[in-house]
Amino acid sequence: MNPTSTTAIADVQGSPDTRELPINKVGIKHIRHPVRVRDRSGGEQHTIATFNMYVDLPHNFKGTHMSRFVELLNSHEREITVASFKDILEQMRDALNAASAHMEMRFPYFVTKKAPVSGVQSLLDYDVTLIGEATADKAQMTVKVVVPVTSLCPCSKEISQYGAHNQRSHVTVTARTKGFVWIEDLIDMVEQEASCEIYGLLKRPDEKYVTERAYDNPKFVEDMVRDVAARLNADKRIEGYILESENFESIHNHSAYALIEKGMHPCP
Repeated sequence: MNPTSTTAIADVQGSPDTRELPINKVGIKHIRHPVRVRDRSGGEQHTIATFNMYVDLPHNFKGTHMSRFVELLNSHEREITVASFKDILEQMRDALNAASAHMEMRFPYFVTKKAPVSGVQSLLDYDVTLIGEATADKAQMTVKVVVPVTSLCPCSKEISQYGAHNQRSHVTVTARTKGFVWIEDLIDMVEQEASCEIYGLLKRPDEKYVTERAYDNPKFVEDMVRDVAARLNADKRIEGYILESENFESIHNHSAYALIEKGMHPCP
C-alpha cells in the first residue's frame, strides 16, 4: 500500500513563520494560456496570453500555494475573456486567503489597417497588457498598449537643406479608465498624433505618402507625449495614465525618451 494514502501530507506552505516579514507579492510568472478578446469591429480574437499572478502573504505564513494559481486559470474552460479576468482576481484572493491580488495578462492584439493610398489591407500587431489589482475594498483595472509609430525630428528638418532623419518609435499608454474603452480607441489617440502611423503592408504610392506625411508633421519625443496626453485629458473615460514615448534614434546609438503621468494612484 502506498504510505501516502493513509498518512496525512504535511502542508509546509501553511506552516507558521516567525520572521515577521510580510511579502507584498508572491506567485507565478510567465504562464501561458488561451484567451479571447473582443475587438471594435465586432469580432473576437483568439490568442495566447502570458500571465503573471500574485497575492500578498502575511508575515505569519511561510508560503503560498502556487498550484492554486494554475488551477484557477484552468478552471475557466479553455479560454479566458476580459470579463473572466476580473473574476479570477477575486477568486485568487479567496482561494489563497489573501488581502490583495494582482494579475497581468499580456497578449498580441491585431488590427486590420488599410494603406493610405492603395487601400491594400494588412494586419498590424500591438503589444497589450491587462493589469488588475483587487483588495477587499476596491478593484482596479488598467490597460497597457504599446503603439509603434514614425517620428521625424523637427531640428533635423529645420537645419538641413534637404531631408530629415526619422525613426520608429514606441508610444506606450498605460490607462486606468472609468468606463469601457476599446483597445483601438487608445491606439487611435496615439497614431493620430504621430508624425505618421505605420502599416503592415505598403505599395510605392503609400510609401511616398507616409514619407511626405512624416516630413510635414515633425515631432520631438516631447511633442509626442504632450500631444497624446492632451487627447487623453480630453477623454472623460480616462481616469489616469502613464504615457511614455521612446524614439529608437536612427543617427544615434541611444533612444530619446519622455514620460507624462497623471492620476495613477495605487490600489488601497
